[in-house]
Amino acid sequence: MASVIPEKLFFKIGEVCELAGVQAHVLRYWETEFPMLAPQKNRAGQRTYRRRDVEMALRIKELLYDEQYTIAGAKKKLANEIRGGAIREGETRTAAKPAMRSLKPPPSLASRFASSPNAGEKELQPPQKLSPKPEEKQALRAIAKELREILDLLDESDRDAMANSASSRK
Repeated sequence: MASVIPEKLFFKIGEVCELAGVQAHVLRYWETEFPMLAPQKNRAGQRTYRRRDVEMALRIKELLYDEQYTIAGAKKKLANEIRGGAIREGETRTAAKPAMRSLKPPPSLASRFASSPNAGEKELQPPQKLSPKPEEKQALRAIAKELREILDLLDESDRDAMANSASSRK
């Protein structure tokens, strides 16, 4: 029973409920029981789930409903999985390596820039490759470096938030 999670940055509680196949009160209860399921709230006070929160909700449901773990057993299992780096039983333990964020645009943006000729239109020749000027290359490198630094900060903030969430709920 593999749910396909849409390529989005944030999900509302109703969307997560639909993906997980549970009601909102169940999801809110899981948030109180599982420190690793900690969606943020927006300015209006609504829960905003990130992809990792949706994945965690799906894993919690799998442990509780499919594998028949108790709440306490599922907590221990998830804590071991997170600590050990293995998501499923039987996976080999790997060295903890921070997840790299992709620099590719999400499909929603990539599709805007993809060009496909309309039916009946003559197909255009591929554009000639233009090489940027040295000062443009330097500016692009500086932008790329800054973007990598931002991604590193986001990864660090994600790790800190998970650590804080786990330690504050103990």
